[in-house]
Amino acid sequence: MGGRSRRRKGRELNGILLFDKPQGDSSNGVLQKVRRLYSAAKAGHTGSLDPLATGMLPICFGEATKFSQYLLDADKKYQVVAKLGEVTNTGDAEGEIIQRTAVAEWAEAQLESAMTAFVGEIEQVPPMYSALKHQGQPLYKLARKGIEIERKARPVTIYSLEWKQIDPERIEMLVFCSKGTYIRTLVEDIGKRLGCGAHVEVLRRLKAGPFEDGMLSMETLLEVSEQDNGNDVLDSFLLPVHDALWGYPQVGVDSIEAAAFSQGQVVAIFGQDEKQFHSGSLVQVWFETAGEKVQFLGLGELLQGWRVAPKRLMRTE
Repeated sequence: MGGRSRRRKGRELNGILLFDKPQGDSSNGVLQKVRRLYSAAKAGHTGSLDPLATGMLPICFGEATKFSQYLLDADKKYQVVAKLGEVTNTGDAEGEIIQRTAVAEWAEAQLESAMTAFVGEIEQVPPMYSALKHQGQPLYKLARKGIEIERKARPVTIYSLEWKQIDPERIEMLVFCSKGTYIRTLVEDIGKRLGCGAHVEVLRRLKAGPFEDGMLSMETLLEVSEQDNGNDVLDSFLLPVHDALWGYPQVGVDSIEAAAFSQGQVVAIFGQDEKQFHSGSLVQVWFETAGEKVQFLGLGELLQGWRVAPKRLMRTE
């Protein structure tokens, strides 16, 4: 009927799960499995990993989904094994080999030089096998049809790039980079500099934003779910919603201002350390009592005159 809203099925959970994505599954596929395991009403992930890739995939439940964009925008760290001498159509081991080149002997100094060229702010052309869209179509779907679209280079930042192990045909590297960095493109570009081509053979995300430890596998979650108190233990794995905003300073408001802020109103804040703020800053807003921050209310934008406007609000009952 026209005016009746559909209730979402599932438990109302709020929090962040640090999931260790297995190889071979899509990010959306594992998201749906985890959501069903938790019987959660609402869930979303914070940045796709290719099926080939494993590792850190923060999954947001309930109110945390409102703040998932801030984890999407976070820096990432990867462990990658580059296979030299072979170029594939996808840039990774799942694609077809389209070029083979004998790998000439090279010294560590050559590798260091090749890698140093990509440290700092660089321009990357996104690969055709990516989820970027052209006229509403994901590029990877066009690539599967043999269609290639011209892509504009995008600025990304490689904060650090170091090799951990090398042999004549493989390089294992650690990459610390900004959002939007394509590791497949980086590996291909390093392969070009070495004159032999390369593709990603193994890829694991080690860190997303502040999250580096505490990843949980599907096997662990399934094992826990079969226990008598399975739901309680599963829920204990969830990090608080405000952890998604780890990089943003906190401001406190009293009960009157907290009620107004939660209703979408601009409120005044006082007694804050002025040095860490400037107009336009995004801040975590907390209900504060007796000098203690006791309830996270949402994300706000600092305005002139020590006022803060709501940007994303936690639902309050």
